[in-house]
Amino acid sequence: MKSVMHEQLMYASYFAPRGRNRMYVLGQQVSERYLSPLDRLIGVVGAAGAGKSSMIKGMFPGLELTNDDDGVNLRPLPLLKNIDKGFFTCHTYHMDTRFELAFTQIHVLAEAVKQALSHGKRVIIEHFDLLYPSLGINADVLLGIGGEVIVVRPNLFGPFPKEIVDVSIKTLQYRKMAHSAEDLTASILLKDYGVSKPFGHRDVHHGFVLEYPMKIDIDLKEVEKKVKQIIDEGVNVCYSDEGHINIGDVSWACTGPRTHVRNTEEIENFRLFHEYKYDPKSETYLIIGLVGPVNENLDGFAGVSYAANL
Repeated sequence: MKSVMHEQLMYASYFAPRGRNRMYVLGQQVSERYLSPLDRLIGVVGAAGAGKSSMIKGMFPGLELTNDDDGVNLRPLPLLKNIDKGFFTCHTYHMDTRFELAFTQIHVLAEAVKQALSHGKRVIIEHFDLLYPSLGINADVLLGIGGEVIVVRPNLFGPFPKEIVDVSIKTLQYRKMAHSAEDLTASILLKDYGVSKPFGHRDVHHGFVLEYPMKIDIDLKEVEKKVKQIIDEGVNVCYSDEGHINIGDVSWACTGPRTHVRNTEEIENFRLFHEYKYDPKSETYLIIGLVGPVNENLDGFAGVSYAANL
């Protein structure tokens, strides 16, 4: 039997961190807290660049993804290949529905998943919302990756994949804004003030936190003004490789290069807290930046309140 904790889980929500390593760690934590050995169908939804693959790698170390971020695409799909052979060689299979639809009809994919499940195999499906109408079976555990990582255990009444997708896509835009604003702020601190990259990063609702071991003697109002100037200039931000982005013509090291806006003009309402926040627990000084709505609703107010109390 599944544990009472699993049966009573409505949903859990986490900040979706920026950077692969932090996503791996969160994936491991989610797996330990919310997955049961009896779970067979794991659905993952979210837009491109949200970090779905990184979350899956953290949850299932060693699992070979069929559409890897490094461009290693397994063909034919192992799940379909095993069905053609008449037996299953693996306990756990991965499938990216959006990618596979370029090669295989949706009803074929749905039937393959049903056969695997009937043989007690586990299937992890990215873009589960695309397969669900043909599959007709909701996931045992459904994850939405956007500005937050949402973990739900659906029942007969939902939630359903489309509902989680809608929330994830809406919140992802702010995560991308915050990530790009974070890198712009760090680059200004390095280029104009000689401040080394922060040794720590934290998450805050619709924003970012840079962590330093000592207070930096810099006017944060001035830093904010310089970042806003770059935002207003409309500088392109683009993926370079798995460890870098390009901000205009400048290369910048980044562990989450796919989670950015395409142009700095897309960053809305950037602002810095003009005072450093001291965290007595870690004995560090924090620079806090926010993007998006300003006291527009309870959600935004909650984020500002959280940041103010760090």
